[in-house]
Amino acid sequence: MVGKGPNIKMNEELLEGGASQAPKSQQRKKALSFAQRMRAYLMTGILVVAPISITLYLAWIFIGFVDDRVTPLIPAKYNPESYLPFALPGLGLLVLIIALILIGAATAGFFGRLWTRASEQILGRMPVIRNVYSAVKQILETVLAQQSNAFREAVLVEYPRRGIWAIAFITGRTEGEVQNITEEECINIFLPTTPNPTSGFLLFVPKKDLIRLNMSVEEAIKMVISGGIVTPPDRRPEAEKSVKLTSAHTYEALDVLRENERAPVLIPKGSRPGAKQAVVRADPKKEEA
Repeated sequence: MVGKGPNIKMNEELLEGGASQAPKSQQRKKALSFAQRMRAYLMTGILVVAPISITLYLAWIFIGFVDDRVTPLIPAKYNPESYLPFALPGLGLLVLIIALILIGAATAGFFGRLWTRASEQILGRMPVIRNVYSAVKQILETVLAQQSNAFREAVLVEYPRRGIWAIAFITGRTEGEVQNITEEECINIFLPTTPNPTSGFLLFVPKKDLIRLNMSVEEAIKMVISGGIVTPPDRRPEAEKSVKLTSAHTYEALDVLRENERAPVLIPKGSRPGAKQAVVRADPKKEEA
C-alpha cells in the first residue's frame, strides 16, 4: 500500500478542523444576531417609553408647582380636600384656570375696563415698576394676540457670516427709528441658541435676504433643540425642490473680486435669496428655464 504523503495528511487535518470550526462560527453569528436583536429591542423600548415618561413627569411637576401655591389659598369650607382623605392633583390648576377666565370676562365689561385703566395709571407713576409692567404687557400682547405674526413663521438667515445659514423666527415687521434709517424693508427676527432656545439674538434683516421655510414653528424649534438630529421632511412641491436659492460660491467669487479690485461689489437685486424665492413660488417653471 502506498502511504499518504505529509501534504495529503495536512490537507485532511485542515479540512477536518474547518468542518469542526464551521458550527462554532455559526453559533457565534447566531449569538451576535440575538444580542443585536436584544439591543435593537432595548433601544426601541427606550424611544417609546422615554418621551412619554418625560412628558408626564414634566406635566406632573408643573401641576404640583401650581397646586402647592394655589390650593392653600382656597378657603377650607370650599376646598374639596377638606372632606376627602386624599389630595386632588390638579385642583389648584383648575381653580387658576377658572379664576383667569372670570377675570377676563370681568375686565371685558365697562367697569372692568375702567378698573384696568385706573390700575395702569397708578402703575405708570411708579418709577421702576412702570418700566417692567409696560415691557411685560407689550410682550404678552404681541405674543398672545390672535392676529399676531410673532413666532408664526420660521426662516433661514445668513449668520454669523455669508454662506452660513441659521434658523430664526419672525417676530414682526421693523418699525420706528430702525426702519426709518434703513433703505430696505426689514423684518425683526429672533435667532435662538442651541439647545436652549429661550436665549438668542434680535436681528433686523432685510426682507429680501430671508428664506421662508415651509416647516412649522414647532418643527423648527425641535430641530434647534436637538442640534439638527431631528430633521422634519421637506414638504415643498417638486418644482421648488429642484431650484437652489443660494450658494456660498457666489459670495466667495464676490470676495475675490472685491479683494482684487479693492472696491465694493454689490449683489444684483434678482440674486438675493428672498427675491429669488418669491419668483420661484410665483412661477417655478420660469426659474428652472
